Amino acid sequence: MKTLKSFDYIIIGAGASGCVMANRLSANPANRVLILEAGKNDDSSDIKDIGGFVRLWNSDMDWAFSTSKQTNLGDRSITINQGKVLGGGTSLNAMMYVRGNRKNFDDWKFKGNEGWGYSDVLPYFLRLENFEGGVSEFHGVGGDLSIRPCPDEVMRSPHFLEAAVELGYEGPNWDYNGSEQANGSGFLQFHINEDGTRCSGATAFLHPILSRENLTVITNAQVRKILIEDGVAIGVEYQLGTEIQQVFAEQEIIISAGAFGSPKILLHSGIGSKEELEKLGIEVVADLPGVGKNLQDHLQLPMIYRSNISMEQTTLLTGNVLFVNLVNEAGMVDLQLNFTPSLPAPLAAILPDLGGPVCIFLPILVFPESRGDVQLVSNDPLDAVQINPNYLANEADLEVLKKGVELVRNLAATKAFEPLNGGEMVPGMASEDLEGFIRGNCSTLWHPVGTCKMGNDPMSVVDAELRVHGIKGLRVADSSIMPSIISGNTVAACFMIGEKASEMILNSNSK
Repeated sequence: MKTLKSFDYIIIGAGASGCVMANRLSANPANRVLILEAGKNDDSSDIKDIGGFVRLWNSDMDWAFSTSKQTNLGDRSITINQGKVLGGGTSLNAMMYVRGNRKNFDDWKFKGNEGWGYSDVLPYFLRLENFEGGVSEFHGVGGDLSIRPCPDEVMRSPHFLEAAVELGYEGPNWDYNGSEQANGSGFLQFHINEDGTRCSGATAFLHPILSRENLTVITNAQVRKILIEDGVAIGVEYQLGTEIQQVFAEQEIIISAGAFGSPKILLHSGIGSKEELEKLGIEVVADLPGVGKNLQDHLQLPMIYRSNISMEQTTLLTGNVLFVNLVNEAGMVDLQLNFTPSLPAPLAAILPDLGGPVCIFLPILVFPESRGDVQLVSNDPLDAVQINPNYLANEADLEVLKKGVELVRNLAATKAFEPLNGGEMVPGMASEDLEGFIRGNCSTLWHPVGTCKMGNDPMSVVDAELRVHGIKGLRVADSSIMPSIISGNTVAACFMIGEKASEMILNSNSK
């Protein structure tokens, strides 16, 4: 056992939230900051190349988590790709930047999380971004994140956007990160640099500050557990190769290992359901039954149409979007519809020959009612966890996707879309078993959240300051703290969580 010197702050995980916190906490030279990342350095050329990220899936930079067999998806096990590299998912994702609906955040506040309503979190979003379209009430400039509306000119589709307008939606240049997200069509926004390279959490927040003497970054460090004495988190035990090491924190430890990694670390530290921990022989430090519960994820369902217009392959996966509320009674946006007017270059190598030009619709269930969980299978910190998202367990989720298919067909039937529409290929208008198609073909959008949820009810894990209930000096700050998933790609909210968490931490521990 090797013990390193102590630090003021130890951050576990260098994903979107972790990179932001490393930057902000180390900005004061008096704060000694350590960030532990289980993955490797982000020096792969495929990371920088905005079209090369598909090649990273299932590589040594991907956790490639597997779910248990999903009863409602035809007993399929789903692979949920997650970044195991500096930058985390921001180094592997498709770079889409969606803040979510204002109702998402107001709902967090309504559930007892003061300071997390839309008006509360908007300033943090503004502070983060350098928006290509300029400063406004809803956009900021001068921040670390380069945000651009769909920079791929081939991707931009007037046929789709004008078809949405023909059906009565706002557009065709709707800014869903502006005053209102719902019922508008426009270009997706991306975290991509002006020179066309990926703007990841690592390149935006870590690389520019690696010379700070008070910041230490250790990669390939697999955290085993938090060291806790008398209800206080004092250090971290982690594995570097075959060697187990310990490091201590004088101020705080912040877990930012994602919706699977963060509950795993808490559970191995003795924080979780007393009954479940005792069965595995893990000493219970805090009985928090909500650790690992409340798992939510987005589901996507590709629909392919023959295209009448041959276009170049797109560099991005998609770039046009429509957000709508179809089923949710509270008015939450529950469907995101992405559109790609030609075959994306990143997918060309892994898709079969489609026999000619195609265009792709992607209905996405973005406000699922189904809930799953993450559980330990043993007391060995290196063993994989059991992941059960419980996809489509709630009938409302299936209904959203059914209505999503109907919406796609209505869009394709418009006069505006007629020049592009060469006919539905997948699933095909003749398909009679729509439910079977959905259950057999929908899959993850790689957005797991909620497993260390924020709140003050018996199943919450952290409070509104992101402090773990019952343990001093320990917080969680990443996608796992979301009480409910946001209506859109989750990376923007994860950046925001890191920004807001940094401010709360610094205010609590000012030197």
